Amino acid sequence: MRVILGCGMVAVLIFSAAIAADDKKDEKIDAKKLIGKWEPSDSKKDLKTVVEFAKEGKLSLSVTVMGKTEKIEGTYKLNGNKMDLALSFGGQEQKETLTILKLTDEEMSTEDSKGKKETFNRIKDKK
Repeated sequence: MRVILGCGMVAVLIFSAAIAADDKKDEKIDAKKLIGKWEPSDSKKDLKTVVEFAKEGKLSLSVTVMGKTEKIEGTYKLNGNKMDLALSFGGQEQKETLTILKLTDEEMSTEDSKGKKETFNRIKDKK
């Protein structure tokens, strides 16, 4: 009897943890914290990438390689902790959905649809 009761309690705990994890997946992101310029935390010397999130769902991506900068415009839309991106370049539109795993005033961690995780650091405005 104790074994059955113990197994039942374990099942209830696992089910409760799964519900809590699902709630975290749909956690609403504070869009105000997203606004600003971000760069990957693992930036390479010869490659500089800056993503800027602006109000009203606008974004721009600047990539500088060997002194040449390409700028890509796009849009974003938040839905819970999911961010739908649409970037236009070369006459084509590229879409991606990111899951925001963490968003603070200084750091953002994301995971793309293929499971690749990336961390970004906020770029402070120079005063």
